[in-house]
Amino acid sequence: MIENSPAPDSSAVKAYLLDLQARIVAALEEIDGSPFLTDSWDRPGGGGGMSRVREDGPILERGGVNFSHVMGNHLPPSAAAGRPELAGRRWEAMGVSLVLHPRNPYAPTVHMNVRFFTTSADGQEAVWWFGGGMDLTPYYGFEQDAQHFHRTCRDAVAPFGDDLHARFKQWCDDYFYLKHRKEPRGVGGIFFDDFNAPGFARSFAMQRSVGDGFLEAYLPILQRRKDIAYGERERDFQAYRRGRYVEFNLVYDRGTLFGLQSAGRTESILMSMPPVVKWRYDWTPQPDSAEARLYSDFLIHRDWL
Repeated sequence: MIENSPAPDSSAVKAYLLDLQARIVAALEEIDGSPFLTDSWDRPGGGGGMSRVREDGPILERGGVNFSHVMGNHLPPSAAAGRPELAGRRWEAMGVSLVLHPRNPYAPTVHMNVRFFTTSADGQEAVWWFGGGMDLTPYYGFEQDAQHFHRTCRDAVAPFGDDLHARFKQWCDDYFYLKHRKEPRGVGGIFFDDFNAPGFARSFAMQRSVGDGFLEAYLPILQRRKDIAYGERERDFQAYRRGRYVEFNLVYDRGTLFGLQSAGRTESILMSMPPVVKWRYDWTPQPDSAEARLYSDFLIHRDWL
């Protein structure tokens, strides 16, 4: 059994990730009422993946749930940036990454990722770790949604340490922050990386708990908001705020950089981009409006619990 194995078991992680992808896609197909495209791809440098994508659906304007399993002989710079001692090692990475952009402006965008990384070198022990998390990016804020999302994130990691949620929430707040705008990307969630201290079995169990918690964290929110009436004003503001998502992914996101630097499939890497986006010069919302409340009440560091 995997719980009794102190060594990393890549095959068990891969089996879990493929099952997680299938379960999430099945749930999203049910709520959207239409099938996801399945696109399997090979990477020239080794490995490949399977992208599951829905575009122009009645609920999901764009949604992607991607599995990848890639490997190489030299660790890309984005992966070695925080671990310079690992530069030049052979590496293997696998994960499920998703981004969902609902059509309705009252339904938030969401991102989730769980991944496993291992590196090796002749005559040295393998160095491995888990990473991932999930975060919520609303366009119109609802305290009920933010509280539910954060409670579910807390519950996912609570069995593995009393301090994990506070650490992972702060990590998320710090990571998903647009420094050039001086504003958070959304209301946060949890984020972790380089996680291996409890050993493989317990680290893997924690990753599974995060992955398994995603549907519970997000689907109730999507169900509540997907049918709210909206007009051109709300769609216009949604497109404007989606620009922040694009800025973060292209300027700061380590996963995007790693995918491009490791010669991953570009279309799968950039499926996280929203389909309709707008930018304006030096725009601010009307005072006391619902749009202004997003900035004053939600795009702030806040204890949602």
